[in-house]
Amino acid sequence: MDATEPIQWRRDPDTSRTVRLLWSLGVGTFFAVSVIIVFWRLFDMATQIGGQSIVAAALIALLVTALAFAVSDDAERQLERVLDRLSVSAPSGSSLSRARDAALGTVAMVVVIGSLMIAGRVVSQQGLLGDVGAGPFTGLAALTLPLALVALLLASFLRSVGAYNPEERTIYLYDPDQAIDLDVITDASVRQIGDIAIVNFDYAQPDGQYVQGPRRIAVPPRVANEVVAAVDAR
Repeated sequence: MDATEPIQWRRDPDTSRTVRLLWSLGVGTFFAVSVIIVFWRLFDMATQIGGQSIVAAALIALLVTALAFAVSDDAERQLERVLDRLSVSAPSGSSLSRARDAALGTVAMVVVIGSLMIAGRVVSQQGLLGDVGAGPFTGLAALTLPLALVALLLASFLRSVGAYNPEERTIYLYDPDQAIDLDVITDASVRQIGDIAIVNFDYAQPDGQYVQGPRRIAVPPRVANEVVAAVDAR
């Protein structure tokens, strides 16, 4: 590729494993908490009539179904058959991929949070940690919610679409539209997260004037290296 040819990129759940994982675990955590609350309540109610095994079997069946949908190569057709009976249009393309990611994230977090809650209940009933009881386990389970929010915010920040034009020494960002002129950048540094690089910019202040523009952007590592090299060569 010509060194002066523009480099285009897109980083979203379809093109970045990091963004996809963060989105999946973030959304999956909130779904998992909802599922656990419902089934935990049903399980406590079932203890009065001896139906705990039925509730547990229903939860396992739901998780197995969600996992099978997420990993199946024929997921779209299976989902269409189910939703057609409900007169609901089935998702396709990116929407289907997001649904599968959400299902995987939900199953994973149900296992994680559910294991913590079960461990806490066993420890509390057996008095294994004395006065501490189930506190550490319930605390870790509760911590997954703010961590899920952080994961979603990070996934949103790491999403980016743009192009770098070496000849114009300009980075073009889309959604929202922005242009970064590298001639007003005095220094650039890079920190990599998975398959995404975070580029931090230091802007010049000609005559003490503040220069508007993003102070950090998320781009592919190759683009980050090209940008840093261009700033250093200035």
